[in-house]
Amino acid sequence: MTAFFALTTSLLWGLADFGGGLLTRRSPALTVVVVSQAIAAAVLGAIVVATGGWSEAGPRLWFAFAAGLAGPVALLSFYKALALGPMGVVSPLATLSVAVPVGVGLVLGERPGLLQVAGIAVAVTGVVLAGGPQLRGAPVQRQTILLTLVAALGFGTVFALVKEASTSVTGLFLALFVQRLTNVAVGGAALAVSVRRGGRALPDGGFPWASLPALAFVGLADVAANGTYAVAAQHGPVTVAAVLASLYPVVTALAARGFLSERLRAIQAAGAGLALLGTLLLATG
Repeated sequence: MTAFFALTTSLLWGLADFGGGLLTRRSPALTVVVVSQAIAAAVLGAIVVATGGWSEAGPRLWFAFAAGLAGPVALLSFYKALALGPMGVVSPLATLSVAVPVGVGLVLGERPGLLQVAGIAVAVTGVVLAGGPQLRGAPVQRQTILLTLVAALGFGTVFALVKEASTSVTGLFLALFVQRLTNVAVGGAALAVSVRRGGRALPDGGFPWASLPALAFVGLADVAANGTYAVAAQHGPVTVAAVLASLYPVVTALAARGFLSERLRAIQAAGAGLALLGTLLLATG
């Protein structure tokens, strides 16, 4: 069950990142974040009301609130790092996020077996290579490295906090709702500051109504991924769930290959293969 839900998390996050990347080519990144998360919050609010999730309110929601604060900071740092580039350095480096939940699991006493340790090493190596790391010839600004590390720390923190935010399905819906409301509040505040400083909230043609279904998909896929990760981490070792959930860059690369006809570099193809091998070792270990 852990492997299934964690791999589902990778699929959803990978597709959400792919969709978000396409949308930010036409609209400001902050607007994409705020609108997609607002749609997800509205849907989750309806689910919470329908399932009576309010009865699950308790101290654990502070974990969801904290995840809602960390998420937008990580995402915006990641987008800024990608803008500064080179992407072939930023994308693989961001996968260091897996170190946070894995570290938490080890501190709490989890001890993966030898086969699982090998699987973790192989899978993480595969994810880094699947990002197409630029090994030479590309100058990297110190600010880019710092922003990427902030993003990785933020993503990993969200991983760890989401796991602790609930203990039941209805409680999970409520926790994700609180997280999304916080995301929208933080992102909206950042967008307002950006506009005051002369930034754009909308593309030149106005609000992209034609992109609304895609924005909804990005928001809902992202929140569903948080949910499936929470289930994976609650039903098995966090060290295994976190690594399998971090395979989303492979999904993004394959989506770009399938939908945009982008050719995978040899190093990316090798990385995807190693990620698959690491997944098999983890699942069988």
